[in-house]
Amino acid sequence: MESRSLRYFVAVAEELNFARAAERLGISAPPLSRAIRKLEADLGVTLFERTTHSVTLTPPGTVLLTEARFALEALHAAARRAQRAADPHPKLVLAVKADGEAGLLESILARYATEPAALPVTIRLSGWGEQVRLLRAGEADAALLYEPFDRTGLDAETVTVEPRLAAIPATHPLASRTDLTLAGLSLPGDAQSLARYLDTIVARHGIADLPQLITLVELGEIVTLLPESVTTRYPRPGVAYRKLPDAPPATLSIAWPQNSRSTATAALVRIATSVA
Repeated sequence: MESRSLRYFVAVAEELNFARAAERLGISAPPLSRAIRKLEADLGVTLFERTTHSVTLTPPGTVLLTEARFALEALHAAARRAQRAADPHPKLVLAVKADGEAGLLESILARYATEPAALPVTIRLSGWGEQVRLLRAGEADAALLYEPFDRTGLDAETVTVEPRLAAIPATHPLASRTDLTLAGLSLPGDAQSLARYLDTIVARHGIADLPQLITLVELGEIVTLLPESVTTRYPRPGVAYRKLPDAPPATLSIAWPQNSRSTATAALVRIATSVA
């Protein structure tokens, strides 16, 4: 399969409309339709069910969409890494969400600088959940991020594990209690459901950073959980931080692409996992 065929397929699969996909690709609909027919013939499967009114993915098409996205992402990453390798002044790019490194970043960088294999480090500040995309796109060599995250194509090691605290408005009826539980705050009890809940809060409110998140808590809009290291750096009179014995801990990891052969990245991983 050629990358162009995959790009055409992904456009149609995401738009579920040949005219819109053709416009997105900058081509006309007839050659796009022919290209998809050829791809189906080459694979020996039907990727789309077509009627006069709709286009839907078949089960083989659904599988190919996931794999095609990953393959195109990998091609882009390979090109990006090749371009970076040609830089006469090589550096290591570390993706970090602001205040998402458990207060360990300074110590990690200081120790890393003493390593024989160390390269100059550029910190790439990223938004919520953006670190994985930067790794897969070849725009970062390593990332510090909290679990859970999609590890497809990545390796990871634990850096530190810390308690999560409830962040609730100081005016909350339970703010004076010391025996809080997840159920008492109407929060999910298992780690995966809790992660989805926290992601939903971010998406629903368009939260870009921690100050925004904490302000929403202060205003009484949301109740959330935060790693203990974050709560010590963000004291707010309108927010009460309370221990939750039944909350799953916050696990900070360092991740890097599985195909990385960089000794500089390996040294950073070794330092990051030893500092805490």
